[in-house]
Amino acid sequence: MAQLIADRRDIDFVLHEQLNVETLSREERFNEFGKKTVDLIVSEARNLAIKEMLPLQKPSDAGCRFDNGLVKVPEGFHRVMAAYNDGEWLAMTDDPEWGGQGMPKTVAMAANEYFYGACNSFMLYNLLTHGAAKLVENFGTREQKELHLEKMLSGKWAGTMLLTEPEAGSDLACITTTARDNGDGTYSLTGNKIFISGGEQDLTENIVHPVLARLEDAPPGIKGISLFLVTKYRLKEDGTPGEFNHVVCTGIEEKMGLHGSATCSLELGGKGQCTGTLLGEKNKGMAAMFLMMNEARQMVGLQGQANASASYMYALDYARQRIQSKKLTAPAGSAPASIINHPDVKRQLLMMKAWVDGMRSLVYYTGLCHDREAIATDEAEKHSYATLLEVLTPIVKGYITDRAFDVCNHGVQIYGGYGFIEEFPVSQLLRDSRIFMLYEGTNGIQSMDLVGRKLGMDKGKPFIHFLAQVEKTLAAAKQVPGLIPMAESMERFLAGYAEVAHEISQRAAAGKVMEVFAFSHPFLEVTGDLTMAWMLLWRATVAYPKLGKTKKDDGFYHGQVRTARFFINNILPITTGRLNAIKQGDAVAAEMEDAWFGGK
Repeated sequence: MAQLIADRRDIDFVLHEQLNVETLSREERFNEFGKKTVDLIVSEARNLAIKEMLPLQKPSDAGCRFDNGLVKVPEGFHRVMAAYNDGEWLAMTDDPEWGGQGMPKTVAMAANEYFYGACNSFMLYNLLTHGAAKLVENFGTREQKELHLEKMLSGKWAGTMLLTEPEAGSDLACITTTARDNGDGTYSLTGNKIFISGGEQDLTENIVHPVLARLEDAPPGIKGISLFLVTKYRLKEDGTPGEFNHVVCTGIEEKMGLHGSATCSLELGGKGQCTGTLLGEKNKGMAAMFLMMNEARQMVGLQGQANASASYMYALDYARQRIQSKKLTAPAGSAPASIINHPDVKRQLLMMKAWVDGMRSLVYYTGLCHDREAIATDEAEKHSYATLLEVLTPIVKGYITDRAFDVCNHGVQIYGGYGFIEEFPVSQLLRDSRIFMLYEGTNGIQSMDLVGRKLGMDKGKPFIHFLAQVEKTLAAAKQVPGLIPMAESMERFLAGYAEVAHEISQRAAAGKVMEVFAFSHPFLEVTGDLTMAWMLLWRATVAYPKLGKTKKDDGFYHGQVRTARFFINNILPITTGRLNAIKQGDAVAAEMEDAWFGGK
């Protein structure tokens, strides 16, 4: 029987053989999460995703309905949301004090892969809610936590992120929404926000909006931004929703994909008083919001990976069933074969598999880094995991979502003409995956973060630590006879990559800002390819010694080794060409003047 959404055998491999997640249960914090419990959690998530969420995917494409300030979500969302909340899936990793399950993030990544791969439109409401709840948990007063946190983590109330404005997209220093101190602990907010996912919906009884705004006496720019907590309905003395708080939805966007997720324009305080409370310190809103954005960026990487995995599973099954043309080496008159036997289809499937496997390992590995940081008792160890996550975040968000779109594009190609028809699932996955490259900071911004901040952060120590992790895997692979040629090839690539990274750092130190950022996205791409090769070689190092041990798993382990070999021997040579271009440093893109582009 064909697998849906994700390859369960591969998920088990990453959790138990590559990352050894059950070792976390030796720590008091995670002692309830042994292997049997982990497997049960993933199985339950898979059941909910396939039986309840996946049937929402096609209906979600019809979109939400907007009527006089109200948004109606697609049919079926309410029933599935109730099942999702009953299972307490939103708060998998959260503090039991507020209704969380305290589960390792690594395990939650596996459960969420099934959920997001089933229906990203549905899950986007939950992603924003969880991020907003973490803001309340980390920066809220005790009263704010008691009023909001448990209701949000239970899914009874939703959460959003109100950043973007019509004249302030990626440059949040330009926001104009204002907050006036009412003198009673509340503030009156006035302004307009756009592109707000889940800004209005009929799924929950209330919506909690973290809002970036300026106090009247705030300094200009980023330093003058504060964060406020605004609810759709004001809270009565008993904490239940009361009067409407004049957060008015003025419309929802017609989009390329993710139609089941309402993308709203919101007006605050335009038709009556909109009040909120300060969340955290005055003029420290951006520092607080970056906490939510970093979590969101990692989850957007998971969104892309899950979409890519779903597309790969559909394409793989279709290639096995679709009969078209005889094998190239078969005698004339032979019967047509399934298209998985044709070399170019195999090439595309292997490319899809390499990216999907590498993405999964990387996403789960970031979960493990979070878990190791949480249980570390040594401050230096805790810091090393925290800063490694900072280096990996633009790769997870930027590189994974770029490649996820490529995977979904190959999914359409393997279906042929049928892939272009909406009756089949891969076209929707392709359309849905395009936004992941844009929201939570475009991938161009992710590349600038990697080059401008992460490469030289703390005198380069976190980035050197990242490269050291790659070197550990190379050293382990060189101890496996069958992997030595592969490891040596990747080792040569790593040496060239390190040289280019140093060259970029030198250019930045010399003040060649335009030249450096002209190559920031190519550098993100080569860093991502290095990271994929690392993850795939790590997989091969685990799999190779197990070849021939059990007939049941032999094919799976051979697949791990061949996939790493394909990526390192077929993709990294192309990446080397990109490295050479960066090293050469012809920054013609930065030199281009407006008039030279033509079009006038």
